[in-house]
Amino acid sequence: MSKKRKYLISLILLFILLTAGIYLYGRHYFSSHFLPGSYVNGLNCSYKTAEEAEKLLSDKVSAYALILHTRNNGREGITAQQIGLAYKGDGSAAKLIKEQDRNRWFLCFSEKREYPAAGTVVYDEKKLKDSVSGLSCMQAENVKKPADASIKETENGYEIVPETEGNEPDKEKLVNAVKKAALLGETELNLEKENCYKKPAVYQNDETLVRDCAQLNELTDVVITYDFADAKETVDRNVIKNWLVKDKTGNYTLDVKKVASYVNELGYKYDTFGCTREFRTYDGRIITVSGGDYGWAIDQKAETEALIKAILNGETQVREPIYAYSAWSRDTSNDIGYTYVEIDLTNQRMVLYKDGIPIVDTPVVTGNPGNTDTATPVGCYAVDGKKSPATLKGEGYAAPVTFWLPFAGNVGIHDASWRTEFGGSIYMTNGSHGCINTPYAQAEIIYNNIEIGAPVIVYQ
Repeated sequence: MSKKRKYLISLILLFILLTAGIYLYGRHYFSSHFLPGSYVNGLNCSYKTAEEAEKLLSDKVSAYALILHTRNNGREGITAQQIGLAYKGDGSAAKLIKEQDRNRWFLCFSEKREYPAAGTVVYDEKKLKDSVSGLSCMQAENVKKPADASIKETENGYEIVPETEGNEPDKEKLVNAVKKAALLGETELNLEKENCYKKPAVYQNDETLVRDCAQLNELTDVVITYDFADAKETVDRNVIKNWLVKDKTGNYTLDVKKVASYVNELGYKYDTFGCTREFRTYDGRIITVSGGDYGWAIDQKAETEALIKAILNGETQVREPIYAYSAWSRDTSNDIGYTYVEIDLTNQRMVLYKDGIPIVDTPVVTGNPGNTDTATPVGCYAVDGKKSPATLKGEGYAAPVTFWLPFAGNVGIHDASWRTEFGGSIYMTNGSHGCINTPYAQAEIIYNNIEIGAPVIVYQ
């Protein structure tokens, strides 16, 4: 073999030996080092031992800082030291090195391999909560609490007040969001996107809120005026709003008991049926008259139902209440009016006023006040009927009369053809059975000038 050929062979053998040596060295080296292109938790750990890799991971965790983006472009920060964040090695880096294919080390220079977290990232729960509590966005002076959308009354009705978002963080959600970001190594946290703020429970477009507002406006957009002649009572928004309640379906309606209570108050204020009155007599005296069946009395049940119906139907109106009993005059200071019969039992005198003018002034004979069965009842009564002719019947008698005006059951005004005298003290010894015995001519005038319902005032 020539020298040249021997030299070439020697070079080839040397190259092979060197290559084998390098390969074996690399195989040995990467038995304790990470292969090229190895990344652990995003950190380049190529050519590093397990100890060096874990130190790198520890240094990274120790240098960790989280930026928090708060509402209205605010920024705050939390560091690893503040929350006790640290890397705790558990030998997993060495395990990763052992599991890597070191036989292929020479093929790894152009490759990149990502390995999951090696070891454990730990934190101090108390420090974490304290750090969150210490954030500027958590301080009371910087916090505006959220407020629900609501309904408010205005001069023109009811309207919806929009909700207030505020900027109050939900501490529990914020702690969990910071914890998650720190464990994942995320460096920024947007509190808005992570839903870390407390929210209003009711928004302005809430279906129930919108419906309630519409119902409130509908039910209160009505004005009902009660006409009591010289007095008025108004049922408007200011009154109706106090009667509103929700029914079992959640809709606004009227509280029947409250409406009935209002109608009852109207009765106390304006009813005159059977009440005590001051009355000016024919001779100018001011007396007090009590009892009787004359006057105004609101039909409580019927009027309550009518008022509720008017409100629910949105009927703005001027109305008179439905009355169970009516008088001739609605004037609250004088429901007797100016056409009435006045009977003075003591002086046995009866006067008929028509439109304020006395057209009959006559002596009469009434019942004996000493006999409870025949005494003429005192009070303010209404004429119950008119009949001509009529026959008055009682125990042991039947008396035909031409004019009959009953006003207190079986008691009434009538002519008495069997009498030739009236007035004086006749009633004490020869009185009526309680009726008002009247001279024929005067009884006729009264009968022709009075109607059913006219007031009859009887007093001692």
